[in-house]
Amino acid sequence: MKYKRILLKLSGEALLGEQGHGIDSDVLARFSKDIKEAHVQGFEISLVIGGGNIFRGVKGATEGMDRVQGDYMGMLATLINAMALQDALERLDVQTRLMSAIRMEEIAEPYIRRRAIRHLEKGRVVIFGAGTGNPYFTTDTAASLRAIEIEADVILKGTRVDGIYNADPEKDDDAEKYDTITGDQVLQDRLSVMDLTALTLCRDNQTPIVVFNMNKEGNLLRVLNGEKEVGSTVTWS
Repeated sequence: MKYKRILLKLSGEALLGEQGHGIDSDVLARFSKDIKEAHVQGFEISLVIGGGNIFRGVKGATEGMDRVQGDYMGMLATLINAMALQDALERLDVQTRLMSAIRMEEIAEPYIRRRAIRHLEKGRVVIFGAGTGNPYFTTDTAASLRAIEIEADVILKGTRVDGIYNADPEKDDDAEKYDTITGDQVLQDRLSVMDLTALTLCRDNQTPIVVFNMNKEGNLLRVLNGEKEVGSTVTWS
């Protein structure tokens, strides 16, 4: 295996599918199937999922809401998505554990690093909800932080595009894709991979990032099996 223990970061918007809001059950089922296929292969899988399909704290702040209040609402939205993903995985007979940075014992375990690692070692898929538990931090930052804490080999960022480009491929037909790019170049060119805090954490801990198209069925396993034509890899050496 190129990687053994991974953290998969999904955006909340990825769950929208063709809908304008909420969770598309077909997308949820497809993601869960891909995650199960990787899990069956023996990969230790953890996940962080955003809540943008339900609520964005930053958007609320621009509309007059207190930013801190809005961010906490966004954290609760991530838990809604995490619970939906947990249910979809367990219906496929994948053992999971949902861990929350905000204490909610009725629906999730409190996040404890050693317990999370133990779950992974026992072959359970671990879903991290509620971001970092603090306002002003994105779920990208939460993904980087959790990946470092559990000593993940890589962060996989599932998006709707097939990698990192020098321009927006949805707007510019001449945009060129990077197969591999250094983190320093990502920071220098201000490419939209992750926010600055998340990238800094990855740089300081030499954690590689792979950006790939999660909407294409089977891509997750292709990335994990080291197929170079799938996605773009951010390195720090």
